[in-house]
Amino acid sequence: MNNIKNLLRYILRSSKYIDFPLLITYLALCFIGLTMVYSASMVAATRGTLTGGVSVPGTYFYTRQLIYVIFGFGIVFFIAYLLNVKVLKAPKFQVGMMGFIVLLLLATLVVGSEINGSRSWINLGFMNLQASELLKIAIILYVPYIIERKRRQIQRDPTAILWPILFVGLIIGLVLLQKDVGQTLLISAIFFSIILYAGIGVKNFLKIGFFSLLGLFVVIIIIVVFRINILPTYLTARFSALENPFNFEDGIGYHLANSLLAIGNGGLFGRGLGNSIMKLGYLPEPHTDFIFAIIAEELGLVGVLIVLSLLFFIVYRSFELASRTTSYFYKLVCVGIASYIGIQTFINLGGISGLIPLTGVPLPFISFGGSSMISLSIAMGLLLIVSKQIRYEQARKRYINKKQAT
Repeated sequence: MNNIKNLLRYILRSSKYIDFPLLITYLALCFIGLTMVYSASMVAATRGTLTGGVSVPGTYFYTRQLIYVIFGFGIVFFIAYLLNVKVLKAPKFQVGMMGFIVLLLLATLVVGSEINGSRSWINLGFMNLQASELLKIAIILYVPYIIERKRRQIQRDPTAILWPILFVGLIIGLVLLQKDVGQTLLISAIFFSIILYAGIGVKNFLKIGFFSLLGLFVVIIIIVVFRINILPTYLTARFSALENPFNFEDGIGYHLANSLLAIGNGGLFGRGLGNSIMKLGYLPEPHTDFIFAIIAEELGLVGVLIVLSLLFFIVYRSFELASRTTSYFYKLVCVGIASYIGIQTFINLGGISGLIPLTGVPLPFISFGGSSMISLSIAMGLLLIVSKQIRYEQARKRYINKKQAT
């Protein structure tokens, strides 16, 4: 009983250091996501078009997403309030984390389920686990850890992190072998964003980029020699549909053409929540990859701007925390999270609007998916840790100054 009371006291004391605007933004996006998952999937669920022809209740995907959100909030709460931050920089934790991710990625290649041309999921029964989503967090924690440890060496000789770079490149290569091009590009962008922000100098960054490209060249040679097919057959066709998808709306341009129609149907205020036409069988993944098109159709430009503003706030806050924290490790972690959420949002919106080819990357916090919600919740928990550290240091300085003044 005393332990519970002490825990509650600790939580109450810690609450004054929590970044509530950031936490409320996270919860608001989760609430919007839940609402739109239900709206986008209820008809298709009852028809069985999203479950292999098996009709399920209209609340099927909503209920599962609600469980993911509750579990995700539990992760945020645990990281923000209870996690000992020293664990994150412990060598044993870093080695164990990366080893676990590598095993998951290898297991995915062996026993993973193939969906839409990519073998990226492990069926656990209660959910499909996507190891590449967890890899994003692993990269965000591992690369800053390595750079901080070798910071002085890197300034003198950028090849000091050559082996860690090659190691990360090989892991990203495992994602590419799953034929998941979208996630491969996203994880690579997160990695290079952290390296670029690390402040190792343009010359050293170019050297690191050279070694990275050299490693990529070796991988390409291996792929060519052993004739490994790493690109989904539909990917090259989607480039052809970019210029005018309506010329190919009966084939490769079908998804994009209907996505653009959904966006155009929304106007300023939308057709009203639940009144989308394109979710009635015209968009094949209305609750995942194309959920933003449903938001545009049902909630209009106003709804679109609200969602984008909330996502922008998280990215902005991430960079702000990076500039304010005194920890070099946390600076790079915040930049990694900002690039994660910002670039993933761009890839999703770029795909459904015809700016870039469709790659199957979900919209952060909004699209249906357990692995994505777990990954994003860990990211939000890490941001709250950084914010709490900054606020605690500021309160400590105020206390010391006040004490010295008296």
